[in-house]
Amino acid sequence: MVYIFAFIGMLCWGVSPLFAKMGLRNMNPLLGLSIRTFFTASVLFFWMLVSGKAAEIASIPPKTIILLVVEAMLATLIGDLAYFAALKQGSASIVMLIMACSPVVTIICSILFLHETLTLTNLIGGCLVIVGLILVI
Repeated sequence: MVYIFAFIGMLCWGVSPLFAKMGLRNMNPLLGLSIRTFFTASVLFFWMLVSGKAAEIASIPPKTIILLVVEAMLATLIGDLAYFAALKQGSASIVMLIMACSPVVTIICSILFLHETLTLTNLIGGCLVIVGLILVI
């Protein structure tokens, strides 16, 4: 099941920049990100209410909330705003290739901060991502 979800995510992340690029043609990236985020938050909030999961919010430890807020600031606010600004000004294919290097950053940071082990597969995969980006640019 994990591979099905990953495949669906890959397809959505691969296609969504096309819609964002077209939508940002006559719009400020900040406004575009705001519209996207508001829509997403609304759907998630409604989903939580309908599924009865909203009550679980009270049981979330403060440390977990802080970690998720930091992640939201980095990924959704700063990262997505930079992505939207780059997408508005540049080629969707090049912007996404650069964005696709994020796993290399994750590998390095997970080794440094989470003390995860660097596997040969991770090393080869990270190198291939970097080489691929260099070849395209």
